[in-house]
Amino acid sequence: MKTAIVTGLTGQDGSYLADQLIEEGIKVYGLVRRTSRGTDLGNANHLQNNSLLEVVEGDITDLPSLIKLCNLAKADYFLHTAAQSHVGTSFSQPVYTAQCTGIGTLNCLEAIRVSGYHTRFLNCATSELFGGISSEPCNEETPFYPRSPYGVAKLFGHHITVNYRESYKMFACSSICFNHESRRRSDTFVTRKISKAVAHIKKGLQDKLFLGNLDARRDWGDARDYVRAMILMLQKSPLPKDYVIATGVAHSVRDFCDLAFKHVGLNYQQYVEIDPTFYRPAEVDVLVGDASAIKKDLGWKPECSFGQLVEDMVDWDMGLLSDQQGENIYVSTTTCY
Repeated sequence: MKTAIVTGLTGQDGSYLADQLIEEGIKVYGLVRRTSRGTDLGNANHLQNNSLLEVVEGDITDLPSLIKLCNLAKADYFLHTAAQSHVGTSFSQPVYTAQCTGIGTLNCLEAIRVSGYHTRFLNCATSELFGGISSEPCNEETPFYPRSPYGVAKLFGHHITVNYRESYKMFACSSICFNHESRRRSDTFVTRKISKAVAHIKKGLQDKLFLGNLDARRDWGDARDYVRAMILMLQKSPLPKDYVIATGVAHSVRDFCDLAFKHVGLNYQQYVEIDPTFYRPAEVDVLVGDASAIKKDLGWKPECSFGQLVEDMVDWDMGLLSDQQGENIYVSTTTCY
C-alpha cells in the first residue's frame, strides 16, 4: 500500500488532498497541531473513522516531530499545505508567518532528507510570489516580486525546495497555485466571507457586507481542481518540476459579489459597503496565471468554472443556515463535483 503525508490536514487543501488520496487507496498520515479543539479535525472531520487515515500530532515549526512522522509513515508522497496562509494576517504577524510558512517548509524538506526515504515532496506555493509585477498572465518563467510578508515567506519556501532538489537530488517540486476556493475555505478569506454574508443577508440575519478593494482582480479556481493537479505532479511527472496552476481568467472582487448576490436574487450594490480598514499596506491589483505547461505535460485542466464555483459556495452556505434553522437543505446546483 502506498502512503502519503499531508500537512495542514484540517485546512481546505489538506482535507481535499486526503479525500482524493484515500479514494485512490493510499494511506494518509495527516499532520495536525495539538489545539484546544481536541479531536475536531475541521474540514477532515468526515474522515475521522476512515481506516486509511492516521492522524499524527506535530508541528511544521518543530523539526523533531517531522522526522518522527517521516520515520513512521515511510511515505511515497509528502504534500505540504500547512502555513500561515492569510495575506492580511502576515502584515500583523510577519515573524510568525516567516517561521511557519517559510522555515516550516525547510523543516519538511530536512525531515525527508534526514529520514533517508525516497519520498516525493510537493510544496504548495502561491501566486503571491509574483506580486504586482505584471498584468500579463504569469508562468513558470515570470520573475517573482512578492508584496507581503506571506509572499516573501512563500518565496523562501519555493527557493529552498529548488535548493534541496538540486543539492540532494530529491524529488521536490512546488505547485504555484493561483487563488483557489471552495465551500471549505475559511471565512477569513474574502470569497467565503462573501458567500456566507450572502446567505445571512438572504435569510435576514445580516444587513451589510463590508469589504476593501472591490477592483482587485484574481484568477479564481476550484480547490478540488487544484489538488488534483498537485497529485498529478507527484504521480505522473517523471522528474520533479514546478508548475503554475491557474484558470487563466481573472475576475474582480466586484464580479464575485455580483454573481453571489444575483444567485439568490439580490443586487450587491444595496448591501456591499467599502471599509478602508480592509485595504492592505501593499495592494496587488491583478494576478492571473498561465497554466499551459501543466496542461501540456500532465494533461491537467480545470473542470469548474468561476460561475459554478461562486454558486456552489453560496449554495453551501445557504444549506448550512437552512439546516441550522430546521428547514429543507438548500441543494447545490453546480455540476462540477
